[in-house]
Amino acid sequence: MNELKVNQQIIPTNWNEREKLRNKGQFWSPDWITLPMVEYVSRNSDLIFDPASGTGAFLQALLMLNKSCKYYGIDIDENVLKSIIYNNPICEIEKRDFIKNPPTRKFKSIVANPPYIRHHRIDEPTKKLLRQLTMKIIGSTIDGRAGYHIYFLIQALNLLDDNGRLAFIMPADTCEGVFANKLWNWISKNYNLEGVITFSENAAPFPEIDTNAIIFLIRKQKPQANLLWIKVNEVGDELLKLIQSDFELTDLPNIEIINRDLSEALQIGLSRPPHTEIISPYKLSDFATVMRGIATGATEFFFLTNKQIEKLKLPKEYFRLTLGRTRDIENDIITEKEIIELDRKGRPTMLLYIDKPENNLPKNLLDYIKEGERLELNQRALIKSRNPWYKTEKREVPEMLFAYLGRRNTRFVKNEIGVLPLHTLHCVYTKSKNKDYINNLWTVLNHPETLENLKYVSKSYGSGSLKAEPQNLKNLPIPEKFVKKYNFKIEKKILSNTLF
Repeated sequence: MNELKVNQQIIPTNWNEREKLRNKGQFWSPDWITLPMVEYVSRNSDLIFDPASGTGAFLQALLMLNKSCKYYGIDIDENVLKSIIYNNPICEIEKRDFIKNPPTRKFKSIVANPPYIRHHRIDEPTKKLLRQLTMKIIGSTIDGRAGYHIYFLIQALNLLDDNGRLAFIMPADTCEGVFANKLWNWISKNYNLEGVITFSENAAPFPEIDTNAIIFLIRKQKPQANLLWIKVNEVGDELLKLIQSDFELTDLPNIEIINRDLSEALQIGLSRPPHTEIISPYKLSDFATVMRGIATGATEFFFLTNKQIEKLKLPKEYFRLTLGRTRDIENDIITEKEIIELDRKGRPTMLLYIDKPENNLPKNLLDYIKEGERLELNQRALIKSRNPWYKTEKREVPEMLFAYLGRRNTRFVKNEIGVLPLHTLHCVYTKSKNKDYINNLWTVLNHPETLENLKYVSKSYGSGSLKAEPQNLKNLPIPEKFVKKYNFKIEKKILSNTLF
């Protein structure tokens, strides 16, 4: 075998260029990832199928491994198919849309890094096609928030031949999204999920991309009750050695291997480490309710600075003090001092918050609304469902805010000045409005032991980021010792042997 190289795609720093990559989902896998994936699927195979061939990363791995099997790759981007690597006698390459026009045969070996395109970048006709696809293959639709890569996996599994092998590298949301339960229930009942490979932050396959990667190793054979859950802690060739040994090697210092119960792994989440004991009988929903912040649909129109309001001569009584992101607040408490500093820096802090009939609005405000209509803001997807379009969602002032996507400083922020949050933040409404209760709960929620439990209810992203949706955040385990310490009064709990 040729020497292993850690090739890495150079991600552009220019926003527009990065957007082009996001729209196409073109993020390429390095050699130390493609080699073990190809090694896994190439056992007892004479042909490897790659439904998203790109510039030929998996073909390169096949050549480096010096395997005797051939390669068939398809892609919709004719530019990447011009790569010189495809001028090879073992290779057949074709411009073809895997979702809309898949091959008509089945394959013993399928390997891919499918296009990572999030749901909001998929047009409605394609979404309709994807719904039809899932209905045909799995017998039902899945939640519309599934990205394009999810449908690549479903389509590929449908084309996997009996006793065939599949290796897909996917983002962590594949097993953390709202669609995950239905997806993995179908997979686990019809296929053998042999292995799941996760990565520490030090070994991120796509270090410059804001997502954590997972490799799924799946066989088309009778489902098994256990799977191998693998965590790679350092970049190197140990993962390849593990696959080459057929998972027999155990003396690999940079790889953790756990023989894991499938039902437990599916319950907790395939991207998350095993945790079979009860973390705590208490969760956040015992002490507070959680709701998403306000989604405007046109932040640049609704969320303004004080200078903009003054320049446009808009009446301030139609605006509410609002926070757009937690990183605008350096401390764990929002006070008037922080808002004044944001205003001095030119950050928006005022949300247009209209709740009166149109015929009673001042002329300057009506003119501003007409300008929004001239810009066709009222035709945007989220906005056009509102009547009238310029009336924003309503929220009560929450006692605390929580970051929607936390990075290095995930925290609950106490809302002492009474701001409303935008959709990048969650509203946390405490069940008691007693000041001591609020202070004690805020202290508990920001304790390291509580914040550590976020990994059990969050989606994981690159660089240690965590994304907790409201319905998941409410299940955040609260350490029992803190409930007793602060004597929180809640309804009597019925304990079970489940995770929470």
